[in-house]
Amino acid sequence: MQDKPPIILGIESSCDETAASLLTKDAEGRPVVLSSIIASQDDEHRPYGGVVPEIAARAHVKKIDNVIEQAVSASGLDYDAIDAIAATSGPGLIGGVISGLLSAKGLALALNKPLISVNHLEGHALSPRLSAPCSFPYLLLLVSGGHTQLLAVKGLGDYVRLGSTVDDAAGEAFDKTARVMDLGFPGGPAVEKLATQGDPDAIKLPRPYRGKDHANFSFAGLKTAVARAFEASDGSARAKADIAASFQKAVCDVLSERTGRAMDMFLKHTDESGPHRFVVAGGVAANKSIRTTLEALCSNRNFTLTAPPLKYCTDNAAMIALAGYEHYIKGNFAELDVAARPRWPLDGNAASANPASGYGKKGPKS
Repeated sequence: MQDKPPIILGIESSCDETAASLLTKDAEGRPVVLSSIIASQDDEHRPYGGVVPEIAARAHVKKIDNVIEQAVSASGLDYDAIDAIAATSGPGLIGGVISGLLSAKGLALALNKPLISVNHLEGHALSPRLSAPCSFPYLLLLVSGGHTQLLAVKGLGDYVRLGSTVDDAAGEAFDKTARVMDLGFPGGPAVEKLATQGDPDAIKLPRPYRGKDHANFSFAGLKTAVARAFEASDGSARAKADIAASFQKAVCDVLSERTGRAMDMFLKHTDESGPHRFVVAGGVAANKSIRTTLEALCSNRNFTLTAPPLKYCTDNAAMIALAGYEHYIKGNFAELDVAARPRWPLDGNAASANPASGYGKKGPKS
């Protein structure tokens, strides 16, 4: 083992963000993000109201070399200081995953450094540890444009899926709601902003699976109900605001109720007396109303809520570098022929059970 903490270059390209980051740890073992560069593709996808996989793949190829160069430059280091290259190898839009992974392979070969294959979902699972201590085990709600899952995180590489979406992800529902009402792209922030002007009780919308004895999610019916509500409205600014507020309230209720069920299940995976740890991560975790709802749930259930800073909620490479750091310490390296994976569940056993992994507009949800 080397005397100094390793320096890891992380690369993320699973959807529509091209990102690179350098990370190490200090003498106390706390993560130190030396740089974090993210190139957005919002302008490329805005005309289409959502992420177009082919456009995303081309944008990654165009931007990734410059993003990596910026990350190294911003860190104040040079390439020789890097101890390993960690890259998202899945799940995600396969064209984007391939772009980042190939860049990582080229750097690993040129620098003669180890390559670390990182599961994008594991990056999110560990992301709260970028800013604050969060010891294992904890209950994780991973909620984003492509994923909505509840997992017991027992340790690095040790995950048990407690619940998952059977159709669409929560973030996909936000984007669809924005698209229906022509609010622009990205849809999540647009819906959240408009919801502050509306009445959350104005429109009656479904809460899928309410009261069911499991921790799974379903958002397809809610998406359809929102579309029908808008079709039946007069299309006014007031109507849009009420629909946005009612939709956001429905999502908050669903996430809270399903997470409460998962909390009951999680207690079977730990013998700690509490308070227990609950982590929310992923792009939708940036929604303030959702965070407030989950804070209230945790307060009532003897859980503490931990969430990454907003800049680490959406896809970023710092979380990939952190996951890479942990795998580096354990010597978990990949061969240069490691394949990109469109699907890569954190919990392989749960992946073969219901609900089966689905495929949304932002990529695989497993």
